[in-house]
Amino acid sequence: MAYGPHTTEDRARMLAAIGVDSIDALFADIPASLRSSKLNLPPPESESELSVRLETMAGRNRVDLISFLGAGAYRHFTPAVVDQLLLRGEFYTAYTPYQPEISQGTLQTIYEYQSMMAELTGLDVVSASHYDGATATAEAALMTCRATHRERVLVSHSVHPHYRETIQTYFAGAALAADEIPLVAGGPADGTTDLAALERLLADADRPVAGVVVANPSFLGLLEPMAEIGKLAHASGALFVAVVEPVSLAVLATPGEYGADIAAGDGQPLGIPLSYGGPYLGILACRDALVRGIPGRLVGMTTDVDGRRAFVMTLRAREQDIRREKAASNICTNQALCALAASIYLGAMGPHGLRDVAALGAARAAELEAALAAAGAPRLHPGPYLNEFTVRVPDAASVHARLIGRGILAGLPVARIMPGEPSLADALLVCATEITTSAEIAAFGAALHEELAGGVR
Repeated sequence: MAYGPHTTEDRARMLAAIGVDSIDALFADIPASLRSSKLNLPPPESESELSVRLETMAGRNRVDLISFLGAGAYRHFTPAVVDQLLLRGEFYTAYTPYQPEISQGTLQTIYEYQSMMAELTGLDVVSASHYDGATATAEAALMTCRATHRERVLVSHSVHPHYRETIQTYFAGAALAADEIPLVAGGPADGTTDLAALERLLADADRPVAGVVVANPSFLGLLEPMAEIGKLAHASGALFVAVVEPVSLAVLATPGEYGADIAAGDGQPLGIPLSYGGPYLGILACRDALVRGIPGRLVGMTTDVDGRRAFVMTLRAREQDIRREKAASNICTNQALCALAASIYLGAMGPHGLRDVAALGAARAAELEAALAAAGAPRLHPGPYLNEFTVRVPDAASVHARLIGRGILAGLPVARIMPGEPSLADALLVCATEITTSAEIAAFGAALHEELAGGVR
């Protein structure tokens, strides 16, 4: 039953006060096709009937598949301590910590998250926190425009397609331009950002570039020449944004080491379950010189009047409740919970444990590459990778569907998310992590070999 605290008379008086005849008149500026319509719900059911219906729907989910899917969200082992601590009521129900005198615990968890992520990225300042990697990357691109007073960014085609779409959405609303840097076609650098094309785009004096956005590893799993890209960007006066996968930073050079000004990415691999796509954790870090332009919350450590350690909200000038008309993000309370999950995970694993996670994933991926090549699916791109790569499979989408029938989720048919790319039409993007087993790899290789050989299905 619908409930509202206002009577019909109350609503009539309010409408009269603002000079409109009806509630519908308040939404006259919204096209009729975009307005919400009446919900088409089935007739009421008893609790027991509804439980059966929901159980039937839930039974359609496949949780038994051997998975080699990555593409921006990754399976990792999560220590039990992560979920156990997150269930504590003071974290689970905590509101935004605007009052430091009653929020020291929450403020400290945010401070610890910022400190750990700063160490992981090699940058000075970390914001806490954003919805996911796509929105954090879009915010990073906007930061470059604010910092340089230029209106154009260059985004490598190797960045996740969803991230690129999100940047385009943000920039369309701000009347800014986001142009793509093509990939190298052919040769040893096949599939990575085309540095010659980047140099030409940066040389356009009539359209100065605010920032260059490149992912490492890329969406296709390849490692990019980040130091060279950063030098080209800086030589033109542009800022350099690195889109990173956090676990990889345990073994790869950090954004700070190769000269990135801003780093963005998704913190999902740090103790956050896949959860049907979210909520995840948007990582955003930058050099100290850019701190005034970073959206979100910054928590600092200080001392109180008695000289005791204390934590305070140091900067949130671009959050939604401050200078609302110029706010950059809507940072919600739940993201602090996701940031806490990442902090507990990093604290539990430690630097050596995180390095082991990355190294074991790379070893499993090498094992997977050999098994798929023996099955008749060689790598599509020759460049170095960490734990994710593409293989060539004729009629990839159909083979992928048949392998699901065999209990194997064979990564992602790249054409599904990057249509119109002839070179990727028969590509499968596959991934291995530390929890991928040799038995699973062998099962994938054997099943794929049978499919490609036209065996029993």
